[in-house]
Amino acid sequence: MKKIPERRCIACNIQKPKSELLRIVKNKDNEISIDLTGKKAGRGAYICKSTECLDKLKKSGRLSRTFEMEISEEIYKDLRDVIDKCAD
Repeated sequence: MKKIPERRCIACNIQKPKSELLRIVKNKDNEISIDLTGKKAGRGAYICKSTECLDKLKKSGRLSRTFEMEISEEIYKDLRDVIDKCAD
């Protein structure tokens, strides 16, 4: 039996299979991007594909603390767009 990799959502703290979460990556150049493949190099953080978790993440500032840098409004907007597409 093959083990399914699991990760924890940084907003709601629930552990889920990696494929059910979105990965946000900070690369060596301190650029934040959304990793849809799960293979980009850099420090990763995971979030559920729900607007509730995104709102919780934004309000708590946990993404800023995780990556130790200020997160731009554009990143949150891009995350919302990706989550909306996943919901369709």
